Order: sequence, then structure tokens, then C-alpha cells
Amino acid sequence: MKSSYIDYAMSVIIGRAIPDVRDGLKPVHRRSLFSMWEMGNTSDKPTKKSARVVGDVMGKYHPHGDAAIYDTIVKMAQPFSYRYPLVEGQGNFGSIDGDSAAAMRYTEVRLNPIAEELLQDIEKDTVAFVPNFDESLKEPTVLPARVPNLLVNGSSGIAVGMATNMPPHNIREVCTAVCRYLEDPDVTVEELMQIMPGPDFPTGGVIMGSEGIRAAYKTGHGKVIVRGVAEIEERGAKGERIIITEIPFQVNKARLIEYIANLVKDKKIEGISDIRDESDKDGLRVVIELKKGTVGGIILNQLYKHTALESTFGIINLAIVDN
Repeated sequence: MKSSYIDYAMSVIIGRAIPDVRDGLKPVHRRSLFSMWEMGNTSDKPTKKSARVVGDVMGKYHPHGDAAIYDTIVKMAQPFSYRYPLVEGQGNFGSIDGDSAAAMRYTEVRLNPIAEELLQDIEKDTVAFVPNFDESLKEPTVLPARVPNLLVNGSSGIAVGMATNMPPHNIREVCTAVCRYLEDPDVTVEELMQIMPGPDFPTGGVIMGSEGIRAAYKTGHGKVIVRGVAEIEERGAKGERIIITEIPFQVNKARLIEYIANLVKDKKIEGISDIRDESDKDGLRVVIELKKGTVGGIILNQLYKHTALESTFGIINLAIVDN
């Protein structure tokens, strides 16, 4: 029983939930990208039906059900989930409001140029290959990864007895910090933080303080408080209104608006007359109209206190090194 459980735990840790430090990918992500590369589904070619890609991945490398594969590809195409999306999607790929993507028979995909940087030179014996599940083909154990994807896009996953939750970072800052570390392996965390001051979330927001970041970079664990970006707009005799343009990472916009509306309804926050979602393809915009005479700063502080407009992101820097 004990050995069976350990085997199962290791299978989940290495085979499913925790990314490899070298390319920042879990097996399902790696297999999806490699399969798309193999079938010529690159950024310079027309998009292909998602169902075709999913079938190719499942039939050749990942025999674990089409839903898991499609969900992975969808997430890699969402600009609010990935700081630098690895897949370009055409069609409905869900929204920051929690809407699901359209069925795979309706959507189309291809690799983004940054994903091609992960795969470049794979045919030149740069990485080891192993037999696939039925030993009819070979698949890479890791991608060449000319981009430090683990730090750039982050990763999250829950395994048996452990979890990872790595935040994304700005690619220019990461590459500069990596070069600095290569020049001087004894460089301190404080010196690296002057180059790469902290995470860079795809939905924006402002990180409050740097202690949590410093703790995460030094120990692998830390908590950062992320606030949405909002401004108070003066409108003369009409009073003030609050405009929200960025929200914390992984916060569902529709649920946030609904929660604010419920706080107003229950009279836990008073002074709000209307809430409108004016977001479009150009960006996020939530308008909160205030009653005449209401002080916008007070309402904004209440929103930060009582809603997900201020959220905590718990950093756990955990990845697989040498299996």
C-alpha cells in the first residue's frame, strides 16, 4: 500500500501537476505544443481546427481525454490567463467574466511566435526523446526553451502533498536578470530585484509593498497583496464616480461586479447609485456611479477592504529539477 501510494504521488507530481524547471511546462502543455509544431501549425501558417489539434495530441502523445487537452490549449490562448500566450486562438476562447470557450469544433488555433522560441532547434538533438505511451512514436522529455518560460508565464498546480503557484514576470526584466546571474552567480536577491522588482500579472493591478516578493524570491514562499487600478473622476455638480481599469490576477470580473452589487443591496456599502460594465475588446472598464455628496475615496477604500478588488496572491516557487 505504501509503495503504491508513493508511486501514485510521484506520478501526479512529475506526470501532471508540477512544471519542469527547464521549460516551465507540464506534460500536457509540452505535448500540445510539440504536436502543433510537428503538424506545421505555426504562426506563419493558417489556423487549424482545435478539434484536429486535440485529436492529434490525444492519439499520439496524451491518451487522457479530450477535455483536459482542449482546456489546456484554451488557457494557453487566453491573454488574461497567460502573461505571454503561447497559442493564438481564433473564435470564442472564454472571457475574464468566467465564460467558457466555444466547443473545439468551432474554434481554431496556431502557435504564437513565443511558443516557437520554446520549440526552435528541437530537431537538432538539443533534447532527449522517449517513446510515447504505445511506443509507436517519440516525444521530447523537455523543450529546448530559448525563453525562460517558467519565470515569464509562471505556473500553478496541485499535486499530492505539494503545490506550486508561480507568478508571471516581464520578459525583458527576466532576461536581463538571467544575464546578470550568469555574469555573477553570487548576485544577491536585492540586486536582482533592482532589475526584476516583482511579478507582472496579465490583468495588471498594483502590488502593495515588496516584503512578500522578497520573501518569495529568498525562500520560495511569500504572499503579495494585489490591488486593482481605479481612479476617481470628478464630474462637477453630478458628483464623483469610480472607474476601474485593472483587476487583480485570477479575479472573475462578473463575480466582482455582482458582489459589489450585493454589498450595496445589503447596505454594507452606501453611496453607490449604479454599476456599469463598459469593458470591450480594447480593455477593461467598470464604472461605479456615486450618489451626490458621496466621497469617492471612502467608497474606494471600502471596495478594497470588502471585495476582491484587493486580493492576496500566495507564491509557492516549486518546480521539478532532474526528475
